[in-house]
Amino acid sequence: EKGYETGEHAPGLKLGGGGAYKAAHHIIKTHAKVWHSYNNKWRSKQQGMVGISLTSSWGEPVDSHSQTDRDAAERYIQFHLGWFANPIYRGDYPEIMKNYVGRKSAQQGLGTSRLPTFSVQEKTYIKGTSDFLGIGHFTTRYAIQKSFPFLQVSSYHTDRDLAELVDPKWPAPGPKWLYSVPWGFRRLLNFIKTQYGNPLIYVTENGVSEKVQCTQLCDEWRIEYLKGYINEILKALNDGVNVKGYTAWSLLDKFEWNKGFSERFGFYHIDFKNKNKPRYPKASVDYYKKIISANGFPNPREVMS
Repeated sequence: EKGYETGEHAPGLKLGGGGAYKAAHHIIKTHAKVWHSYNNKWRSKQQGMVGISLTSSWGEPVDSHSQTDRDAAERYIQFHLGWFANPIYRGDYPEIMKNYVGRKSAQQGLGTSRLPTFSVQEKTYIKGTSDFLGIGHFTTRYAIQKSFPFLQVSSYHTDRDLAELVDPKWPAPGPKWLYSVPWGFRRLLNFIKTQYGNPLIYVTENGVSEKVQCTQLCDEWRIEYLKGYINEILKALNDGVNVKGYTAWSLLDKFEWNKGFSERFGFYHIDFKNKNKPRYPKASVDYYKKIISANGFPNPREVMS
């Protein structure tokens, strides 16, 4: 969407309301081809696994008793995660996406939907092409129904007929989009379990960047974020979700999309201005090391001798 519709990210194309859907369509078909290629040629020898990593926020209804809010939250997640996961796990785009994009395309006077269709053969070929699901997750949004006036140029955002809200009480230690909402992660993981047949999950990205550069490297908000989110994964495991591994995002400060080096997600601070790029551990390094060595949360009462 950012690469092929709004042009914010590389390759910077502004292809209107169909660009993102077309790009995604090719990605899904290509992914399936790679999976089949591995499955046919190398799996028997190597016994490896091929999966896909999808990054998704969680969408929560503003009022859980309101059907329109619940529907808006469902659309949020289906347009986000379901867009890619549904074809791979269930053989086609979510019905909700097909209905909404199809209707809006017809209103625009287009002969066909801006959301491409898979042939019967393609659906069969794509379904089941993931030995595990990688999940990148950072934050949550409340979703509420919002009808966009009829537009000649529709977009991915207006197709969903929803507005995204945040609770001002949620901590926002990083960039303006990244609010810390740990409970959303457990709900997302449980949604995956029920929607896609409890697939094997590896958490491939989860972390927080910093708004202000902390010269003392005292990133206690990152420690709180990790504690909250990892704890919710443990709850999801107790719910029966098949989470096999966790990767924090990220080891080092690095180049971050169109934010360049200004957005720092790392456990290690990198001095990019110095030609040797020295690395300095932030406080979160010590905390995360303890989690790894204990394979769980360190006991706060335990005195290190």
